[in-house]
Amino acid sequence: MDTIVNSGAIAYGLVLVAATFVRTPVTEALRIDALFMPQADERTRPLNLIFGLLIAGYGAWSLWAALR
Repeated sequence: MDTIVNSGAIAYGLVLVAATFVRTPVTEALRIDALFMPQADERTRPLNLIFGLLIAGYGAWSLWAALR
């Protein structure tokens, strides 16, 4: 079960990183800044890169620790 959750965290983190640069309906729906900020626009889009790297990194670290 840990493997599935950590793999999902890595995938979501990568989608957030992609949302910084690519504008598709999927990435727009999953943006962190659009979910939590009432007036999200192009100035808040770089937050997705920061949070995406944090979430994907934490998921990768946890996956590595679980498989070790």
